[in-house]
Amino acid sequence: MSTLPDQARTVIIGGGIVGCSTAYHLAKEGETDVVVLERGKLTCGSTFHAAGLVGQLRSNANITRLLKYSVELYERLEAETGLNSGWSRVGGLRLACNRERLTELKRGVTTARSFGVEVQMLSAAEAQKLWPMMATDGVMGAAFFPNDGHAQPSDLTQALAKGARQQGARILEDTPVKQIHTDGAGHVTGVETEHGTIRCERLVLCTGQWTREIGRGIGIDVPLHPMQHQYMVTEAVEGIERGIPTLRDPDGLVYFKEEVGGLVMGGYERSPLPWATDGIPPNFQFSLLDPDYEQFEPLIESGMERVPALQNAGVRQLINGPESFTPDGNFILGPAPEMHNVYVGAGFNAYGIAAGGGAGWALAAWIAGGEQPMDLGPVDIRRFGPPHRSEPWLRRRTVEETGKHYTISWPGEEHESARPARVSPVYERLRDAGACFGEKMGWERANWFATDGEAAEDRYTFGWPNWADAVAREHTACREGVALFDQSSFSKFVVSGPDAADAMAWICANKVAKGPGAVTYTQMLNPRGGIECDLTVSQIADDRFYVVTGTGAITHDFDWIKRSIPAGWDARIDDVTSAYGVLSLMGPSARDVLQQVTDDPVDGESFPFSTWRTLQIGGARVCALRVTYVGELGWELHIPMENVLPVFDALQAAGEPHGLTLAGYRAIESMRLEKGFRAWGSDVTPDETPLEAGLRFAVKLKSNTDFQGRAAIERQQREGIRKRFAIFTVDDPSVVLHGRETIYRDGEPVGYLTSAGYGHTIGAPIGFGYVHNDAGVDLEYLRAGTYELEVAMDRVPCTLHTRPLYDPEFARVKS
Repeated sequence: MSTLPDQARTVIIGGGIVGCSTAYHLAKEGETDVVVLERGKLTCGSTFHAAGLVGQLRSNANITRLLKYSVELYERLEAETGLNSGWSRVGGLRLACNRERLTELKRGVTTARSFGVEVQMLSAAEAQKLWPMMATDGVMGAAFFPNDGHAQPSDLTQALAKGARQQGARILEDTPVKQIHTDGAGHVTGVETEHGTIRCERLVLCTGQWTREIGRGIGIDVPLHPMQHQYMVTEAVEGIERGIPTLRDPDGLVYFKEEVGGLVMGGYERSPLPWATDGIPPNFQFSLLDPDYEQFEPLIESGMERVPALQNAGVRQLINGPESFTPDGNFILGPAPEMHNVYVGAGFNAYGIAAGGGAGWALAAWIAGGEQPMDLGPVDIRRFGPPHRSEPWLRRRTVEETGKHYTISWPGEEHESARPARVSPVYERLRDAGACFGEKMGWERANWFATDGEAAEDRYTFGWPNWADAVAREHTACREGVALFDQSSFSKFVVSGPDAADAMAWICANKVAKGPGAVTYTQMLNPRGGIECDLTVSQIADDRFYVVTGTGAITHDFDWIKRSIPAGWDARIDDVTSAYGVLSLMGPSARDVLQQVTDDPVDGESFPFSTWRTLQIGGARVCALRVTYVGELGWELHIPMENVLPVFDALQAAGEPHGLTLAGYRAIESMRLEKGFRAWGSDVTPDETPLEAGLRFAVKLKSNTDFQGRAAIERQQREGIRKRFAIFTVDDPSVVLHGRETIYRDGEPVGYLTSAGYGHTIGAPIGFGYVHNDAGVDLEYLRAGTYELEVAMDRVPCTLHTRPLYDPEFARVKS
């Protein structure tokens, strides 16, 4: 072991592929004062036993970019370091063995092309030419990704480690960490090892399945759980050609790669087994679990059906190696919200080799630059929240998600495990009324309501879903009468203190300090001008603001606001989500219903749009916000949790003569698409600015007030934008849009849909997306083109719109 330095700017714990990749890329960024601490030898955790398949396509464009970068890095690494990385670009085949899987595969091909991934759609016979030993029984089609491949994980990691050392990073093996030191104020100050203590400015945890346990020791929650993952290594198989593509048969739950003339065959059972439920054993290095032939037997049978030659193949080894999986199937990157200077890179769901290069680059750029280099929301550790801190909840959900690794990814699919975890006071009322619930951040939320003769259950499809008629009923009721939504799962914060107004002026792109009673829609921007938060701010007092944001944004937005308050300013943020329920009363008759349950005036003059008032309803003090996300007259009623049920009953009783309808989140989605309202995380992300997103009206550029991101927005306003938000409709109502369909302008691909659905008032499929052009995009450019959408590889004509589709109603709502 080399001598332990007294201090380093960055300490990385973990010498697997992600830790070494992060060190390599930090050094490339010029951050050479980096020390990697590995308790044993490099790769001794999970890396050494990884199967090593490298695929590029994921459902998110930026995560796909990371995987594409991995391939590019692995291609050049040997020339740079002189070490063979074991990388083989042999291509990858993915099969479809039923009609729904074929639709998913075609949609995946469309997505791949949108994201810049090379792919070819093949027939079963064409696929067999690439993989002659494959039986084509049941194969309806295949996708071939020529730039996919496989790698030798240990060789690849050693090459990254050498590259890191060449740039000045230090890697110390046989250096177990005994304790992480903190200052009690949210900062790690150093790391104590068996060979001494090293002080540091930043700590990076790349410790695989150990990360949850290590994080707990300093108050950080990392939601992952070890799962058993098995694959079989055969002796040489007659007929197997060297260099054949990797092969995935998700309907058979199996994958294959060639290795020294034999095969590696593994898979993902529908009922996978968790491991280390009582903790990981000490000194678990270069260690495997006992093979579980009974568990693996169904995969062997499936593998033999696809590759009959396996029936006569000798088995060298059945490897059972634990891997860390997460409750949503995506890996974990980014700054831990509980600490100021700790970053995490872990939970790679058995594709750490595929993601390792790109994830290491992204994490290093995040650390060195102080912000994510692009939108990494799907893997950002801040996507998790309260339920993920529960070990039983986490284990059940992770088992379910791992069991879905190779199942079809259905539009609108909900998890079934670990439910219910969080319910609003009206949960039972909604259930008894026929609610079909979805779940987000542990909250049970009514998606739609079944009536007589309908089962309150989702039946998944890529076509017209079984809940479409119910959503149409709720949508129409809200547009023409009045609907009541339970939105208690909203995340809610209070920002307060003597400097709260100044802090919010700095953090918010819009002017929010307009005086008590004002409600303002605003974004919060990063220094690049990208949209980090999209929310409403109500000014309660001169020094107190009530912030309402999305259910899934609770950890991210809380952390963003907290970190954005300038040092030394007297302002604080408190999470009050569980203190208040929210009932949203929306529709042309909403005022008539609301006036019946309160003596306070709610007419347009007394209670204008974008304001809040305190109303007395049934003995409860209710904070009513006159805002809308559906494009109708309405109020969000924020109610102390103990009063939610009485207020709900009062509204239902008052609404009965007006035909009040209970409605769910899928109706909200349909109506917000018609109104052109963006959704954070899909339509607006840190990669889009307000100018690109068509939200210039929500930015206070005319004021003299500085705010975070202002300089970037002003620069963009001078130089012009290269992408612009647009709305698309398809004339053929039989076309079903789900998002990620490719946008074509005059026959050339220019972007993809960020979200999509069906507008039940306008009677057409709707999609949102961005049109890209390096030479600039203005309204004239948008309107000059002829547009098509590629839907599961089929081109369909569409119409571009630059204004909301349901515009006339908004004038009435604002009156």
